Amino acid sequence: MAIEIEQPSIGLSRVAASNTHGEDSPYFAGWKAYDEDRYDEITNPSGVIQMGLAENQVSFDMLEEYLEEHSEATNWGKNKISGFRENALFQDYHGLQSFRQAMASFMEQIREGKATFDFNRIVLTAGATAANELLTFILADPGDALLVPTPYYPGFDRDLRWRTGVKILPIHCDSSNNFQITTEALEAAYKRAQAMNTRVRGVLITNPSNPLGATIERKVLEEILDFVIRKNIHLVSDEIYSGSVFCPSEFVSIAEILEARNYKDAERVHIVYSLSKDLGLPGFRVGTIYSYNNKVVTTARRMSSFTLVSSQTQHLLACMLSDRKFTENYIKTNRERLRKRYQMIIEGLRKARIECLRGNAGLFCWMNLSPLLEEPTMENELALWKRMLHEVKLNISPGSSCHCSDPGWFRVCFANMSEKTLEVALKRIHNFMEQRNWNRSLSSSH
Repeated sequence: MAIEIEQPSIGLSRVAASNTHGEDSPYFAGWKAYDEDRYDEITNPSGVIQMGLAENQVSFDMLEEYLEEHSEATNWGKNKISGFRENALFQDYHGLQSFRQAMASFMEQIREGKATFDFNRIVLTAGATAANELLTFILADPGDALLVPTPYYPGFDRDLRWRTGVKILPIHCDSSNNFQITTEALEAAYKRAQAMNTRVRGVLITNPSNPLGATIERKVLEEILDFVIRKNIHLVSDEIYSGSVFCPSEFVSIAEILEARNYKDAERVHIVYSLSKDLGLPGFRVGTIYSYNNKVVTTARRMSSFTLVSSQTQHLLACMLSDRKFTENYIKTNRERLRKRYQMIIEGLRKARIECLRGNAGLFCWMNLSPLLEEPTMENELALWKRMLHEVKLNISPGSSCHCSDPGWFRVCFANMSEKTLEVALKRIHNFMEQRNWNRSLSSSH
């Protein structure tokens, strides 16, 4: 039995009292509904299927197979005693050199050698969440703002704002041009900040985009970089899905743009990466900041003492990522499996007469249910989301939780479940649409 403790009124910090965490968002509310009624093929076949979690399980068998065949990755090598001692005792903020070297090499591999990375510029953090927050602390002061294109990952409300006191100002993008970022939208967001007397310290983009599941074109990246140079502000490029691009030729890293420009103005650019998505290891909490600014690297390394990665985790991953044969096969196979899974959900939705934005990356699709809304309002979008959650029993993320300005769009994840479970989810959607069409035909006949 839980111990009940009387809670008298006693003051806490502004951070503790703040409501900027975003916990009341439908994005998190859907997770709670799933936790209370989890789908299971045998024990709870009518439960909620989790399609709100961007997790990559399609290639997890390859990781398990590697560890079975390479026990040295988990047991400290041949000399177990000295290996254990070396990793268990104090580590400085830099992290293991072997892991940072392996990480730099892996980042180059997933970009097919079109960009190079210096392992000395890699700062390790406990996941991309910590990396983005740490960068925000370094680049901006409380009350300052970062410009972020919409729609954006709902967790940014927590990651960038909650503890830092920094504001997120949206760069409004919409379906009229497939949510592409434009110079006009960038300038409009900057002018809104000026009108609010708010200092803009940078632009943060996700490439490939979460929730769009699409890469940013080279021309657009060039325009964004030119914009931040004109305004003398920073650019953070969150590239945590860079290895999950189905068509690698369609992905351009900001690192490639900088190399092509001989690193001119590179000191304002910072890349965030993680192994949570591409390698499917969110529980390991491994993120990185790669900055071209020496002072940012130094400061980030100092601040990373609050968010270190265990040496045991680093040792294991250094072994895995240093195995070129394994990484090449993994990257290729993972992309093929993600492409197959993406095609499966897109084709399944089309059979239900539902269209999605054309995607080429990530673990989700951007589904358009706007034709189902009686009126194009956020209220109607949330009403439809509740029906999907409580009647269809699917947890999908409404566009409004991603600050999308066009009502009726939803992010739907497809890589965190088996193909069999995805088939069940698609069947539920199909049945929902069939029933809806049947009801409409009945009402129109009267």
